[in-house]
Amino acid sequence: MAFVMRKLFVNLKNVNKCRKLCLFVQSKRLQAVRYCGAIHLHSIEDNKINHRYFHTTKVLNKTVAFKLSDIGEGIREVVIKEWFIKVGDKVQQFDNICEVQSDKAAVTITSRYDGVITKIYHEVDQTALVGQPLVDIDLDSTPDEESSSDSDTENEVEVSKTQSQTTQKVKVLTTPAVRRIAAQFKVDLGTINPSGRNGRILKEDVLAHLNISADKSNEIPSALSVEAKPMPISIGSVKIEEILEDKIVPITGFTKAMVKSMTEAMKIPHFGLSDEYDVTKLVESRESLKVIAQERGVKLTYMPIIIKASSLALTAYPVLNSSLDAACENLTYKANHNIGIAMDTPNGLVVPVIKNVQHKTILDIARELNILQEKGTKGQLGLNDLSGGTFTLSNIGIVGGTYAKPVIVPPQVSIGALGKIQVLPRFNSEGEVTKSHILTVSWSADHRVVDGVTMARFSNALKQYLEDPYKLLLDI
Repeated sequence: MAFVMRKLFVNLKNVNKCRKLCLFVQSKRLQAVRYCGAIHLHSIEDNKINHRYFHTTKVLNKTVAFKLSDIGEGIREVVIKEWFIKVGDKVQQFDNICEVQSDKAAVTITSRYDGVITKIYHEVDQTALVGQPLVDIDLDSTPDEESSSDSDTENEVEVSKTQSQTTQKVKVLTTPAVRRIAAQFKVDLGTINPSGRNGRILKEDVLAHLNISADKSNEIPSALSVEAKPMPISIGSVKIEEILEDKIVPITGFTKAMVKSMTEAMKIPHFGLSDEYDVTKLVESRESLKVIAQERGVKLTYMPIIIKASSLALTAYPVLNSSLDAACENLTYKANHNIGIAMDTPNGLVVPVIKNVQHKTILDIARELNILQEKGTKGQLGLNDLSGGTFTLSNIGIVGGTYAKPVIVPPQVSIGALGKIQVLPRFNSEGEVTKSHILTVSWSADHRVVDGVTMARFSNALKQYLEDPYKLLLDI
């Protein structure tokens, strides 16, 4: 029997597709071999059958740690802003796991596996490091693993196949917001006819399935309505002394990015230049152009016109569209005019970038600026929206300022701040006092690269375009 066992385990190396091996041994001699899922030895001696079991099925580790991968731009840590899942939820590939906020942009993390969430490593507003686990996912078992390992008849195999087919789910393409609406109204997304691209279910599809309008999609029907009755209230005077405590808030997200960039910026030797532009003709022209832009579905402000005029002035003075390396040995003249626009958003100060302004029309710039402003309000600006800037403009006039001392965004060499357009009295060429629309501007430049004369000439070139829009039209 010992010899047979040694031969058996040697030959097991050639058994690849079986999970159970059943052997019948009689009088210490191999009599028959049958595959049935585990090693089953029958030793028949003296009309007695002795059973021995040797299981060869591999133990699979079904739970994997889903780690935060490198999202580029040198980002090493992020802050968890929102979880789209919870422990026990079933996820599929490309389903949204969470939204994270780095010091440069907001990024949505999607799943790379199909399975069930078993553990969440971080709470909201906690910091997660690149390469560290975000969640644990219990992977879905394969069809072979779902079938019963103890079945050795055709009927049992057919039953296991039927069960695996009934439990198989159809993948539904949609967004987390649509899934929340479906869960709120207890709607099976598999029963909804999709109208989006590649079979994606849109919010309108769910609302159409529920026979409700979009403006009532956020209303939850109440099972019980109670009418409130007025009650008599006795008014008394009570003095409450509130005890205030200091509040400690960690620096994260865009605020952390601003701390880093401004710390580097203050190493640059700044110099400033301020001026006033009489933009009365620009105000009149914009009133006419605004109507035409609205007919084309575009909201036109002064900013797209100023951005385009700045690009034309940068063409004449390219040193203002350059960058200086850390060793102060090389100056790179940028080929494209990627103009950043400083914005105040709920997440803090951000500078989204409109790229290749020199090749775009004023309407193209206005469309892109409107999209960036909407993304900034919703906190949806990505890395591509915030990177690659070569020149920056800050419109402080939106909140009512006039003059400012803007700080350069490294590695750029100049920045401008636009004040509020005010109606002020001014003397015309004939010495008469007239009503004028005055725009105040403030410039800062890196004095290691840019001198005051160059900055003043650039400002004068921009001033000509804004004070006489017809010159702007000739050079576009």
